[in-house]
Amino acid sequence: MKFKFFFLTTFLIFTTLFISCVSVQVKDNTVSTISSEIKKPKNIILLIGDGMGLSEVSTAIYYKDGNPNFERFHTIGLSKTSSASDLITDSAAGATVFSTGVKTYNGAIGVDKDTIPMPTIVEQLSKRGLSTGIVATSSIQHATPASFYAHVKSRRMYEEITEFAPNSGVNFFAGGGLKFFNKRKDGKDLLAEMKANGYKVTTDQLPQAPVEQKELILLAEDGMPKMSEGRGDFLPNATKLALEKLSKNEKGFFLIVEGSQIDWGGHDNDADYLIGELLDFDKTLGVALDFAKQNGETLIIVTADHETGGFTLASDGSDYNKIKPSFSTPGHSATMVPVFAEGPGATLFNGIYESNEIYHKMMALFDK
Repeated sequence: MKFKFFFLTTFLIFTTLFISCVSVQVKDNTVSTISSEIKKPKNIILLIGDGMGLSEVSTAIYYKDGNPNFERFHTIGLSKTSSASDLITDSAAGATVFSTGVKTYNGAIGVDKDTIPMPTIVEQLSKRGLSTGIVATSSIQHATPASFYAHVKSRRMYEEITEFAPNSGVNFFAGGGLKFFNKRKDGKDLLAEMKANGYKVTTDQLPQAPVEQKELILLAEDGMPKMSEGRGDFLPNATKLALEKLSKNEKGFFLIVEGSQIDWGGHDNDADYLIGELLDFDKTLGVALDFAKQNGETLIIVTADHETGGFTLASDGSDYNKIKPSFSTPGHSATMVPVFAEGPGATLFNGIYESNEIYHKMMALFDK
């Protein structure tokens, strides 16, 4: 009898302590508030490997010289990626869920299924005085980066997307897309407008150090070159430069980094292209993780909008010691994608959830 009383008392004490430490209130399937016992980050870095499923991540194990940076994460979840219009999402709808928390139709940029503009996380945090940045190996008008600062009904409206950049409030842009600023059908010179809105515009090479003013770095007419075409360390170095700049803000920052061309290698069913881009993305994770480890107030989240190519690391026939990468489609697939998290608030990203939950979890962590 004494043993049962002791066991029951101990169990109740442990349960009470556990709940008080990790309590998270959930309303309508979204995180609404987080108890004060959970440490919140000052900064969040969201790294998106476009088209990156688990097989793509696995290439870092088999093709990288050394341990992949993916192995440095201690929290891993799974995201369900279907859009509001289709079982298989595209990058526009797949990124709009991260930027707005709203499931929408394929092709939508920062708008809901009725084409109504939705406030993005970048816009909301900029109004609070946090610094924001966008880095991509595509043009900055491409579906994923565009979804964080623009609101148009179709991802193909590149010139219209660009018109949102001057007043976006984004402190740091780096990627391609120069022609949509200065070689437009309407004849507008949006580079001049960017400068008039306080941006330092760079179009030749990645600067060695950040400047005080906002920055627009455009190093390609459209998308950046492939890794196999000599892009070099643009993505890790641009990420490092962005972190140097944004971390000067005492209120905190939000940075989006996209490994855009993992997706393009998948669409091309080109394993060498895909693997080269994935390894570049893994190197960039190292930059972010090293910063977060030293900073102590930064949450790193790594995920994908969807998987591309139905990529798999198959055996070469009956030779189980030789991998022969293969594809099942030139399009996207419906498979769940991994979510890696490290830093304050990382435990919220455990489990299996809809992709738009990532937005709600981030916003809950930013709410003081």
